[in-house]
Formats: sequence, C-alpha cells, structure tokens
Amino acid sequence: MTTEGTPDSRDTGAGREAAAARLAAVARELGEAAGAVRAAGLAVTAVAADPALLASIGRSPRRGLRAAQALSHGLTDPAGLGYAPDGGRAGQVARLAGAAAVRRSLASDLAATALRLRIRLCATRHAEFTAQGPVRRLLVAVEAGLPELALRILGERLRVRGAGHTLAALAPALGEVSAWSALADANPFNDAAAWHTITGTPTEHGSLPGPRGGARSGALRSRRREKAVAEPPDPAFLDGLDESGGITAHLRNLAALGHGRMLTRHVTGPDGVARCLVLLPGPAFVLPRTASPQELVGAVTELGRGDSPYTRAVHEALLRSVPEGMPVALVGHGHGGVTAVRLAGAPEAGTRLRLTHVVAVGSPAAPRRPHDPRTRVVALAEEHDLTPRLGGHSPVPVLPPPSGLLEIVWADPSYDVPQCHGAEAYAQSLDKTAPEARDRVDELLAPYRGRAGRTVVHRLPGG
Repeated sequence: MTTEGTPDSRDTGAGREAAAARLAAVARELGEAAGAVRAAGLAVTAVAADPALLASIGRSPRRGLRAAQALSHGLTDPAGLGYAPDGGRAGQVARLAGAAAVRRSLASDLAATALRLRIRLCATRHAEFTAQGPVRRLLVAVEAGLPELALRILGERLRVRGAGHTLAALAPALGEVSAWSALADANPFNDAAAWHTITGTPTEHGSLPGPRGGARSGALRSRRREKAVAEPPDPAFLDGLDESGGITAHLRNLAALGHGRMLTRHVTGPDGVARCLVLLPGPAFVLPRTASPQELVGAVTELGRGDSPYTRAVHEALLRSVPEGMPVALVGHGHGGVTAVRLAGAPEAGTRLRLTHVVAVGSPAAPRRPHDPRTRVVALAEEHDLTPRLGGHSPVPVLPPPSGLLEIVWADPSYDVPQCHGAEAYAQSLDKTAPEARDRVDELLAPYRGRAGRTVVHRLPGG
C-alpha cells in the first residue's frame, strides 16, 4: 500500500484512502478529547457550585477559600481548561458571561479543530471542495476561523447559483460547517447542537428540535388505531413493476408506488422459503418540494417520535398481511426509512414480526441498534443529499456504527437539491456511480429475489 509522502502517493487511490483514514482518526481523537475536556469543566463547575463548599468555608475559612481559589483557577486558567464553567444554573450564568466577554475554552478550541479536520476530510473526497471557486473560498474562511467572511461568501454563492446548487455543493460538509459556525459565533445558545455533531451523540429529544420524541416501549401500540386501507388490485401498476429484484429495482418501484402508500409482496426465494418484501416510500407531506422547510422539519420530528399515524398504520398493516414468523425485509426511502428503522427497534420486531433486513435509503433516521440482534440494518446515503443529515448522518463517521448496522455513503454530484433525494435519482446513482454498494446490498437481499406471489398495496394516513 502506498503511503502519503512517497512519490505519486497523491495520485493513487490507496494513498488517498490511507491519508483520509489517518485524518479521520486524528479528527475523531480530537473530538473525543474535546468531549473529555468539556466533561472535566462540567465536573469542576459542579464541585465549585456545591453548597457543601460554601459550608466548608464557614467551618474552615482558610482551607475553604484555598479550595475555592483552586477551583476558580482551574475553570479560568488560559493555560489549562481556558474559560470552562458549564452546567447547572451558576455554571450557565458564568458561561454566558464568558461568552459576552469573548473568553475561549480549551474544549471549544479542540472541538473547532476537530470540525475543521472533518471538513478537510470531506475536501479529500470531493473535487469541488479543492477547485478554485466560492466553495473553496468558503472553506478557506472556515479554516482561518472567519465566520463573517464565510457567511458573506455563502450569501454571494446563493445569489449567483441558487439555493439548490449551493446546498448540494456544501451538503457533504454542511453539518460540520454549521457546527463550527455555532462554536465560532458569539451566540452561546446554539452551542449544544454543535456539541452533538462533534461527539456524535443524539440530542435529548432526538436529532431535531420539537416535542419529546424518545422511543418508548410499546410506542407502536396506541389508543388511537390508525388504519391502513388495502387498495383494489391494479393490474397495470403491478405489470409495470421492475421484477429484477435488486435494490435499484426496489427504488424504481418505490418511485412508481408514490408517497403515502406501502407495498407488501410475498416472495419464494431461491431456497424455497416464503418471505415478505415491504416497500415504504414515506408519507406525502414530507415531499422535498414542500415550500416550507419548517414543514419538513416538523414532519421528520413527528416521524422520529415513533408513534406517528404513518408508523402506526404501517405496523398495523404488517400485522394483518404478514403471517407470524415469516421473514420480512423492509426497504424504505427517505422518511419511509425512518419508519423502517423505528419498526426494527420495536419489541415486536423479534417476536410477532421477524425482520431480517432493513434498508433505509436517503433517510434521516439516525443509526440505532435493532431490537433483534439478528436484524441487519443498512443505511445508504449519497453525500449531496441533505435529508440524511437531518438525522445526524455524516459522511465523516464520528463513532463506529452499532453492531448489525452497515452504513454506505458515496458521492455523486449529478443532481442538485432536492432532485438528488428522489428514489429514481438514487437508483441511477447506485447503477452509475456506486455499483459496488449496489452489489453489496443485492447480496444481502438475495434471499428475497425469486418468484413473486401475493402483492398488496395499502393507502396510509398522510397519503
């Protein structure tokens, strides 16, 4: 394997991959160090704000004051943690005061450096990041720590090329650029979201702002039953389905199926075992063409809660149409992938529903461990598609994926936002740009290729 620094190493794929791997490792270590330093600041702040410390000063003024001074020095020493008060009411007040006085912390500096390295790593994967032009100038401004200049360049790019082209160009590094901007600006109220990007941890209420959305046991069982309505058989639609059985065929069938519906198909595999393939396009109200980004975010939040009408209806339809114990594979595109991943995490996935495979394509579903450890979860994302980024998915992984999860990302700048998110665009991109990823998923889904049997299309709430 050719390593960086040897002749022609930059011209070999092996050299680029080795350099990218080293860069990713350093960025990951810096992010972990930033989290550890921040945790130390939180711990010292908690001790400094403990009422027991004040009581000790009353009992032993000399020793108590010495301890208080040592804690204060630890929280404010520029040669140590920097300005590190955080956590609790007193810590938050001190942190806001430090932000107003432009006091820096070691944790924030480490985090900003980690983010810049992750942006540089994205640049090694995308020629448009290194070519001379607005995107390159914006990233140079980020590297130099100049958020005002970066915002001005971004505004110029939006005016000249439009939002779709600009967002598609920046999408691979958009999460990192946004997190860096949050840390670099003078607003301390958006730092929390940046830290979730740095550490790769989910937010308290999920990946997006909104109502409390944690998955809970029995979330799919609701007092208010949501019904899926089976549509009358449509011979023309069924005859037009792609029967080749690969992931790109499933994506084309998802595009033909349309939003707000689901398809269940019984298949007799090459081994003679009957299985069920389920296609989930997602609800209609989250089409990328929506005029309001707020509607999109609200829809993602609702689906992320795990008890949306759409998710409940899909679950109810599966219980009615899939015999108990039959192996099931779910293939979801976009927000249909959110539903598929949520179903894999439900207790029923290992009992009543035997989910063997879940494939989420262009989905904002954050990686999570399935309830049944035998379930194989696959996440596919094209790096210019913004939708997967809404759930925290990044082309620069911060943490290793959970056991049983396979994440595949690739770059194909053929489409702007939102066209790059379409199921048909994903099918074309896999065939043209990422055939290795396509073949890998096809191999996993090989048991579901065979003689098609009973096929049912359901209309779902939100359709």
